[in-house]
This record gives sequence, C-alpha cells and structure tokens, in this order.
Amino acid sequence: MSNRPNLRTYILIPVLLLLSMPSLADCCSEQSITRENPAAIGGRLYDKWWAELDLAAPSTTHPAYPATAKKSGATTWRCKECHGWDYAGIEGAYGTGSHYTGIKGVTAYKGKDPAQISALLTDTTHQYDRFLNKHALNLIATFISEGQIDMSNTIGLNSKKADGDAINGQVLYGEYCSRCHGDEGEDLNFGSNLKPEYLGPLARRNPWEVLHKIRNGHPGSKMGPEQMHSGDIMRRHHLGEVRMNEPMPAMIGKLTLQQQMDLLNYLQKLASE
Repeated sequence: MSNRPNLRTYILIPVLLLLSMPSLADCCSEQSITRENPAAIGGRLYDKWWAELDLAAPSTTHPAYPATAKKSGATTWRCKECHGWDYAGIEGAYGTGSHYTGIKGVTAYKGKDPAQISALLTDTTHQYDRFLNKHALNLIATFISEGQIDMSNTIGLNSKKADGDAINGQVLYGEYCSRCHGDEGEDLNFGSNLKPEYLGPLARRNPWEVLHKIRNGHPGSKMGPEQMHSGDIMRRHHLGEVRMNEPMPAMIGKLTLQQQMDLLNYLQKLASE
C-alpha cells in the first residue's frame, strides 16, 4: 500500500489554508501586528480607516461634525479631518482654511493609556463603535498614545518648510522611495489627469500630511497596474525593483525622526509642478 498522499490531499490543504486566512474586514488581524508596528497601522486608520480595512465608506456626515464647517459625508468620519495631520486641531494647520472646524487636537493624549483613548472613541461624541471593532479602536488609540509627534517643532506653521537636510534626504529617497515614485516624484499621480498632483508639490502644500504618511504609510495602498502607469515604473517592475500590490511602507522603526525630516525636506525641493 502506498504511503503517498492522494491528489485530494494536495488540493484540500491549500484550500483549507486559504479559507483560514483573515480578511481586511476583520479590522487588522492580530497576525498583522506581528509584522508591523501597531502604531503605524493605527496611523493609517486615523487617516482613512475604511480604505485601510477595505470597508464601505460611511454614507452620512459625522453627528459631531460642526454644521458651520465646510465638509460633509464620509470625509467627516476621518480622524484627521477634525484633529489634523499635525494632530493639533484648531491650534495647528487646520486652525484656518477649508478644513477648519474649531475642534481641538489630540496632542494632549500623547502617552496616555490607550484603553482610556479607546473609550473616548466609543463615547456619544465619537461613536466609532458603529463601524469599528474593539481591535481596530485599540490600534487607533495606540497611534494616538505612541505614534503621534509634535510637528510644530519640525515644520513651520506659516512657511510650511520642513527642518531637515535635503542632501541626506536625497540619499534616503533613492533608497526607500524612488523605485515607486520615480527619480523626480512624478511616477505616481495623486490627482487626476486634468489636475495632476505629484509628490513635490504635495510636500510643499501639505507637509504635515506627507510626514504622517512617511511615518505610517498610506491606507490601503497597493502599487498595482493602475498606479504603475508610466513606462519607467513598469520597466522597474519588470526588473524586479517594484513588487506588484506592494503597500507603501511605514518608516516608523526604519528611519529616525530626523531622517524622516531630511526626506521631507528633500521632497519639498522636487521640481515637479
């Protein structure tokens, strides 16, 4: 009698493994934490949680979003929309302009117990338990406690200039960024064909957003066929420099804060318009 597994065994085992894999809708499984800093995952949820978790966006305006403010709909459920990319709310970059809400930031909660922060996310003001499970809420709380930084010390509120060394930033850009964004930051278009927006102009217009994404990554990002549209980036893919469906990496734990600022300073000097 043969000891070899039959063909059914070879088929059944991969199927069972596939069925046992956690989905994105499971709100960042415990397994994902073993692969990445939980504060970085929480930072992407703070940015746009439904994109990171592959969930449907909310169809209503957040009940606590001020009626006098200028946004509506799903975007009002993004933590950053009220508390800002710099986490300072009314005292930071969102103290004026189209994103002004008059709401304070979350800087006072840096270093606080994540359980305390998670409880606030489910109170009658925030109501995030309508959409997110306990684990996802804990990740956001971990980011607020452990992942946020004081950007007022590194980016000028009025000048928007990043305090860093562009020469070192160029080296870091070549090592971590250019294979997807291109030598001049123009391989990925964050806007539209009619109104393109590339990395350099975005870093000059909203350095706080770019620094947040440098540190934590971009929610739900995948460098797939639609994003890899230019000839240069496709050639780099075929050379093995860009992996298909590769998410934007978080630099927390990879680069020091000063190195992140050096990178941002260099991005602000990219010539694309």
